[in-house]
Amino acid sequence: MAKGGFPGMGGNMGNLMKQAQKMQKEMEKLQEELQDRTVEASAGGGAITVVATGRKDIKEISIKPEVVDPDDVEMLQDLILAAINEALRKADEMVNSEMGKITGGMGGFPGMF
Repeated sequence: MAKGGFPGMGGNMGNLMKQAQKMQKEMEKLQEELQDRTVEASAGGGAITVVATGRKDIKEISIKPEVVDPDDVEMLQDLILAAINEALRKADEMVNSEMGKITGGMGGFPGMF
């Protein structure tokens, strides 16, 4: 093995480690920022609206009074679930998009986010 790196890597390990450390710091900073960033999703034509953070915390659920029917609680439950699931999907999408900007499309890091 040549001094300063692995054969075929095209650079020394010191530079590679610096890049990895920089990427890690950027990812940690972004994770902190994503705690405050939100996404919004709705179901039932806007009857139910859910706001979630990039950390998948549900911050708000709004229910229009006209969708509350005591004789059809199941429909209300389904709408709430649909809105929450959509909000969580959008939160994942936002996080993956932002992390992709940092990693340069190197692929995901399963279990990291």
